Amino acid sequence: MTDSVLCERHGATAWLTLNRPQVHNAFDDTLIAALTEALENVDADPAVHRVVLTGNGSCFSAGADLNWMRGMANASEQENLADSLRLAKLMRTLQFLSKPTVARVNGAAYGGGVGLVACCDIAIGVETAKFALSEVKLGLVPAVISPYVIAAIGLRESRRLFITGEVFEADTAARIGLLHAMVGGSELDETIERQLYLLAKAGPQAQREAKQLALRVGGSDVAQAERIDAANAELIARLRTSEEGQHGLSAFLDKRAPRWVVQH
Repeated sequence: MTDSVLCERHGATAWLTLNRPQVHNAFDDTLIAALTEALENVDADPAVHRVVLTGNGSCFSAGADLNWMRGMANASEQENLADSLRLAKLMRTLQFLSKPTVARVNGAAYGGGVGLVACCDIAIGVETAKFALSEVKLGLVPAVISPYVIAAIGLRESRRLFITGEVFEADTAARIGLLHAMVGGSELDETIERQLYLLAKAGPQAQREAKQLALRVGGSDVAQAERIDAANAELIARLRTSEEGQHGLSAFLDKRAPRWVVQH
């Protein structure tokens, strides 16, 4: 495991902290691998009964790292497919983790950061946090995270946010179900501790079964998720290497408007 993810134990609670504050905890291949490994380790550890996921610094996660995106823009469709499958595995691992998970959303969450929040069982965020699923602005779609975001906020809200790519505030995130609660910054840790206190009162085996019950009755299982992830990884790989995707990525990386932006 690398320094891009910190893992600390506080009793039976594992705290996983995205640790790239200099780039707002943005994803790259190293962070994806480190977080996947950290989640697998805590899942296999019988001494861990619950997991908190948070970010170091002022952001939870800004989504894709610019240098990583630049590399993917120049990569082949097959390389993009392999990259997308790794991100899909991360999201799937978090979604189906056998332990209760709590997202401590300490700041902005964009793109894949929204996916992480959606995959957690409980999500508490600060009132100043902002969120976005802005992939369409780059000629792309939030393919890999889509099953988890749709499960969290519903089809109707997902359709709107997927196609507008707009930034939305924490109060909207709470209203649509991405966050379970929105609190002031000074109240965040107290609220997280309250959630951990409630989780500690339940039997660990019963919690595992309760989580799987909710997922199963809700129509979600690992085998189905793997099939969906494979199709979505193929989709984003194709779009990244498409003419529009290449143009959108180049425009974003060059800090210029893509050609489809017009005055109204």
